[in-house]
Amino acid sequence: MSHGRFDLRGRVAVVTGGYGVLGGSLADALASEGARVAILGRNREAAERKAESLRRAGGEAIVLVASALDEGELRKARETLVAAWGGVDILVNAAGGNVTRARTDRVPPFALPFDAFDEVLRLNLHGTVYPTLVFGEAMAERQKGSVVNISSMAAQRPLKGTAGYSAAKAGVDSFTRWLAVELARHCGPGLRVNALAPGFFVTTQNRAVLVQEDGSPTDRGRAILARTPMGRFGDPAELQGALVWLCSDAASFVTGVVIPIDGGFSADGGI
Repeated sequence: MSHGRFDLRGRVAVVTGGYGVLGGSLADALASEGARVAILGRNREAAERKAESLRRAGGEAIVLVASALDEGELRKARETLVAAWGGVDILVNAAGGNVTRARTDRVPPFALPFDAFDEVLRLNLHGTVYPTLVFGEAMAERQKGSVVNISSMAAQRPLKGTAGYSAAKAGVDSFTRWLAVELARHCGPGLRVNALAPGFFVTTQNRAVLVQEDGSPTDRGRAILARTPMGRFGDPAELQGALVWLCSDAASFVTGVVIPIDGGFSADGGI
């Protein structure tokens, strides 16, 4: 456990989707630096397993069963958290992902089902905005807090078959910057909003798209690696350092930024 300006001891963190591959790694990082971590999601069993793993590692963790898209459930979760731990200092919006029916890799773009577009937009954009408005309100009462959203390379560069996901993540970028300005001006400089933009990491959702059963990359995976200067996929642990920095006092003058963690993918001009 570190000390000084990166230290998160005594702070209360909420991680939506905190039992996923990336969200779970981010929860690990916060707990390892001393934060008390609330795992928020719809799947109680998965959340309980993650919370228990944090406790076994020496951290403090509780479960908040709620959908990131249900205002009533989110407000109830906030009440539960404030009653248990007194407030909210950190919110990490890690819930999200693509929707299979919203992919258009092998069909014309006009074949995108309207309801699938709506679903992926709600999951990623609304599922970031709603928790932020609910838990951010609790931060504003104390005029201090850090929100970290999860964006994507898809927000910055066109990727095949990801119209809905790309639009949603571009919305997350815009919301991040907008809210950072609004909170700093209306609630004081102690409230900050930033985002991480992961490159390509193998998760439960995208494994079949990126990696074959024998562990070798798929055609899409090879195309991605060819455009990633480091020539490999990211490890979830490689998101942890930037997250801890953004949530700590070491980043006290940082707000409204979207930080690529992508092995150089966004810097490569392709020439």
